[in-house]
Amino acid sequence: MRISAKDMAAGLFLILVALAGLYINGGFFGIGLEEHSLGSARRMGPGYMPMLVFWLLMLLGLLVVAFGFVSGPDPLQKWTGIEIGSFVAAIVVGLAVWYISPAFGSYFEQTYNGVGLGALVGFLVLCFAAGWQMIGFVLAAMCIFALLLEQGGLMFAIIGTVVISTVADPDHRARPLGVIGVTVFLLGLCWWIFIRELDIRVAVWPWSY
Repeated sequence: MRISAKDMAAGLFLILVALAGLYINGGFFGIGLEEHSLGSARRMGPGYMPMLVFWLLMLLGLLVVAFGFVSGPDPLQKWTGIEIGSFVAAIVVGLAVWYISPAFGSYFEQTYNGVGLGALVGFLVLCFAAGWQMIGFVLAAMCIFALLLEQGGLMFAIIGTVVISTVADPDHRARPLGVIGVTVFLLGLCWWIFIRELDIRVAVWPWSY
């Protein structure tokens, strides 16, 4: 077999994320932290789309693992001490922040928001190692979007996502005008598509509630 260690590791990571998401959502054979109503494809409950996304993510992970048996050889690079330490610290700190997140306000008493805050802090801790910075900042940007969307509105959520994800790439950090241009373009595009055309009921600004 021409095994690709990188593909195998990536596939297993996607599967673990899917399992964790299904557990939190309560869509893993009825076992989970939340009891979100799933509903049906015609009448979706609050847990239906997350459940569907996580099952698709698991399928993607399985496909990546399957291709990993024939797409190699492609061995993993050896982790440095700081990369191992940052990875372990990110998990420990992220779980700790999730556990104490309700103390930061009622907003974080909801499981998803508490998980999002823990994940955000964990991914930022991960970025202490240079080898993890790109994936860490990108994942942190996704957490920022989820946390800001409800309380800060769509515009601030997009701005936060672009700013945090920009830090992941040194080339982007060196081109602030380009980042500003992309941000303005995304703000206009998302407003036109999701608010004006699709009429999605989400606040545009914090004072829109």
